[in-house]
Amino acid sequence: MKRVEAASLDSIADYRLLEGAAPTPGPGEVLVRVMACGVGYVDALVALGRYQVKPPLPHTPGSEVGGVIEALGEGVAGLSIGQRVMAQTRGGFAELAIAPASVVTPIPDAMSFDQAAGFRVNYLTALHGLSDRGLLKAGERLVVLGAAGGVGMAAVQVGAVMGAEVIAVASTPEKRAFAERHGAAHSLDTGADAGGPKAWRERLKALCGGAGPDVIFDPVCGPLFEAAFRALAWNGRHLVVGFAGGPIPALPANLPLMKGAGLLGVDVRQFLLFERERAGQHLETLLEWITDGRLTPPVGRVFALDDYAAALEFALTGQGLGKTVLRVAG
Repeated sequence: MKRVEAASLDSIADYRLLEGAAPTPGPGEVLVRVMACGVGYVDALVALGRYQVKPPLPHTPGSEVGGVIEALGEGVAGLSIGQRVMAQTRGGFAELAIAPASVVTPIPDAMSFDQAAGFRVNYLTALHGLSDRGLLKAGERLVVLGAAGGVGMAAVQVGAVMGAEVIAVASTPEKRAFAERHGAAHSLDTGADAGGPKAWRERLKALCGGAGPDVIFDPVCGPLFEAAFRALAWNGRHLVVGFAGGPIPALPANLPLMKGAGLLGVDVRQFLLFERERAGQHLETLLEWITDGRLTPPVGRVFALDDYAAALEFALTGQGLGKTVLRVAG
């Protein structure tokens, strides 16, 4: 069995493609033959030891895969060998990976392995954030910052399915066009070279007919964080999803009071921990949308297993459109 592995987290150059014995699933576990593995910014940070939680060594990158069940551990019910699935696992940069049965989900025929490899975390984050935290309603205006990235694109698509008027914010014309092809009604630049945050805020409000957006989905929390919050309409909701923009920004405490607005955190990891039943319902809803054609997740740049180093380096750049994928087999 081939797998990518490193004994230290100093550099991507420390990783090697190795041959080894196939793992054996224990009680409550599933062995998945990996067809594709998602590669996100966080995966690359973890691979370099730069994330807030460092993995045990030796480390094989990759936490989300699409594949086929190879074997079942003792006590696993409701799954069968040969079934097409998505799974959360430690060590997806490998031909075979172990996953707890609780995070292995059959996928519909309409879903490819490449789509499955970048789906679960991003699209659950989007639906949980917009539905449970943002209370998004049909007809409301939704702004998505970092709209061309994996979780940003998920929010664009989920928001559109929910009936929102989606405004995608991204740094390049290519990224903005990508977001508009996949559900955004409008797009807006990041304003870095066009008058700064205040001018950007006025352009955003103009796109919203002067009233401002109702919900902001923000996985960046970068230089436009305060400007976006200031643009909110009355009773607006700003969703804090992540900090891809770098340093964590602050917000003057009087702004939520003046806007009657909410600053709300979206943490899918804790959602899965504390509200597992609702998370399962959300995942069922998302897969139903796949089956009936309302949702078609775009696949980003695809790398072969031998090109694992280039895939990690590309994920670090933030230049991808959608979720980057490492295609392991098939």
